[in-house]
Amino acid sequence: MPGVIGIEFFETKIELSMSQTVCVQRRTDLRNIAIIAHVDHGKTTLVDCLLRQSGEFRASQLVGEQILDSNDLERERGITILAKNIAIPYRGVKINLIDTPGHADFGGEVERVLRMADGALVLVDAAEGPMPQTRFVLSKALEFGLKPVVIINKIDRSDARPNEVLDETFELFVELGAGDALADFPYIFSSSRQGFATHDLNQPTDSMRPLLDLVLESVPGPEIDADSPLQLLVTTLDWSEYVGRIAIGRIQSGRISRGQRVALLQADAAVASKVANLFVFDKLGRTEVEEATAGEIVAVVGLEDVEIGDTISYFEVRRALPRLDIDQPTLEMIFSINTSPLAGRVGKYVTTRNLRDRLMKELERNVALRVQPVEGSDAFAVSGRGLLHLSVLIETMRREGFELSVGKPRVITREQEGIVEEPFETLLVEVPPDRLGAVMELTGARRGQLLGMHTRGDYVHVTFSIPARGLIGLRTRLLNATQGTAVMHHRFEGYRPLEGDITGRPNGVLVSIVSGKAVAFGLDGLQERAELFIGPGDEVYEGMIVGENSRSGDMTVNPTKEKKLTNMRASGSDRNILLKPPREMTLEMALEYIEDDELVEVTPSHIRLRKMLLSEHDRRRAARRGA
Repeated sequence: MPGVIGIEFFETKIELSMSQTVCVQRRTDLRNIAIIAHVDHGKTTLVDCLLRQSGEFRASQLVGEQILDSNDLERERGITILAKNIAIPYRGVKINLIDTPGHADFGGEVERVLRMADGALVLVDAAEGPMPQTRFVLSKALEFGLKPVVIINKIDRSDARPNEVLDETFELFVELGAGDALADFPYIFSSSRQGFATHDLNQPTDSMRPLLDLVLESVPGPEIDADSPLQLLVTTLDWSEYVGRIAIGRIQSGRISRGQRVALLQADAAVASKVANLFVFDKLGRTEVEEATAGEIVAVVGLEDVEIGDTISYFEVRRALPRLDIDQPTLEMIFSINTSPLAGRVGKYVTTRNLRDRLMKELERNVALRVQPVEGSDAFAVSGRGLLHLSVLIETMRREGFELSVGKPRVITREQEGIVEEPFETLLVEVPPDRLGAVMELTGARRGQLLGMHTRGDYVHVTFSIPARGLIGLRTRLLNATQGTAVMHHRFEGYRPLEGDITGRPNGVLVSIVSGKAVAFGLDGLQERAELFIGPGDEVYEGMIVGENSRSGDMTVNPTKEKKLTNMRASGSDRNILLKPPREMTLEMALEYIEDDELVEVTPSHIRLRKMLLSEHDRRRAARRGA
């Protein structure tokens, strides 16, 4: 049948008793592999290299770098946000590769796509070694029983130490409880940038073929039950304006065909559905097929109410697979429409209905996100796995034309046996030795507890256990205190009893009491006692935050103040006004900066800070009421 991949099996018979045998089948023409690693260890670059060397793609298909990072945000930030599937044919075997995110905030993506794989390429930087996210994704891979293949990448770095990193990786396997079979993992050295992989550091090769050969030898084909009824667990959802939801998952048993009547087994119901179209992954895209069998990763069109975690089952014999168990969100923010005096000038979507529809649409594919309406208001409480997870959503909405206001991030606590618990994270900071004191002081003030410290090259690596509350705003302050030399990595650790209060922002802000355009004369008088967030010509309004006060406490100012004209002016009394450049606030910096009574105003063209109550009279009345 055209478009249907041929299937090869080998069988192993296991005798359980005199009258019972179990037949285990594995496909030998297929490999399902996830690539997991810490952020910026070279996952996407490695996949790009494999694509270029496979010889299966036209030059027009491989334009530019970061082929798989198709999202603009992914290209700009240099990180993978969404898991992606491709297929590479090699030596008669189809290798389904799943590129996963490396940042802890997108752990929800990693957890569900690992369900589709039988093996995992564990990528480790030859200089940095195993990092916090390496530990997280590797623990998930071992939990799902995936066969690991370790790749020591970036061996061309001047500070590379591949043999030491290999030993550290082995220690990590042992620490995570890997058995003898998994701890004796196959490994290889590579340089994704130079495009080669080798088993011997002293004998570099000229291609990635040794890696692909190792994958075929070490990673088993999918274990299947071809004769049983259909079972397919939906692990990813895609969306098309033409056909609606597209369910993506791996066939655990049986087969599925176009036009087939199936049962969609949801959390609390079973829905009769029909497969309209069926696709398998082929190179960089998808190919429509008539039928697919167990072990294959497929995309199914036509199931209107499908959700992540549902099971697509044979209609007559309905057997549900265990639903996905995703770690719960740890951070919450309040989303509402933009209510500033400048609202609606540049945005395309500015109403509560637009905001609600967009958030509901995001829930269809973002499995780690939660959205709840706030009682008594038009706002929504949006919960995610971390600040980056939520800020990527906000930035995506901003680029789509949305205007919204976002409140201060808050951690989500829980109560266990009468004890209130909060999320803790493991924090790793790389910093030069002469800047270590500032790191210790800042993390200590945020109730961070030192777990370990060691020197690697010119940097000291310090590990802390810190409340998730303490991480909000810490990155910016660490960068300022260390002159931009500190590097932070963190991952979720677990819930522990609630710690005491954590000090907030030490400085107050400058709040405008007028509306209009800022002028140089008014800003010149302010910059001597503050750091400004705006420049001459920027529009301001009453209640907008225009700078940071040099002292604690807020101060109301008039940035639109102009020089008064008089009929008596001495020659030489005028002077040139020299303004310092304003501080540029990125979205993450703005979200970390604000306090409980402040908001971030997000529009397609501007990111502004403002008070929740714009009028100074209202703010004073609220302060008296609170006191």
